[in-house]
Amino acid sequence: GHRKYFDEAAALRVALLEQRIEQLTREKERLDYDRKLAWHYGSTYAKGGGATRIVVTGHTDTSGSDAYNRRLSERRAKAVADGLVGMGVNATALAVDWKGESAPAVATGDGVKEPLNRRSTISINF
Repeated sequence: GHRKYFDEAAALRVALLEQRIEQLTREKERLDYDRKLAWHYGSTYAKGGGATRIVVTGHTDTSGSDAYNRRLSERRAKAVADGLVGMGVNATALAVDWKGESAPAVATGDGVKEPLNRRSTISINF
């Protein structure tokens, strides 16, 4: 009776969790590929054109505190800058800035998890 129902419900929850883990794994792999591709094209463009100044700016969404988001956007920008240097971009031409949640790509209310606002931008000047 009841035990069979609970066993079936538990099995269904496990199956749903496994599907979600697979989905998140695919999304992470896609994001990793996209990030590597962006770094490749950004570094190739900057190196090939003799960039005089490259500014990497980190951004966050509005979930979390303002102080936390400032630190997160700083770490995000520095990680991208480190990746660019690792790909041969001239570190002396590189600057890092961070905006926290103050310059969203998509306007939202406070406390909203918006993936499009979790980003770094790269500005290249020649």
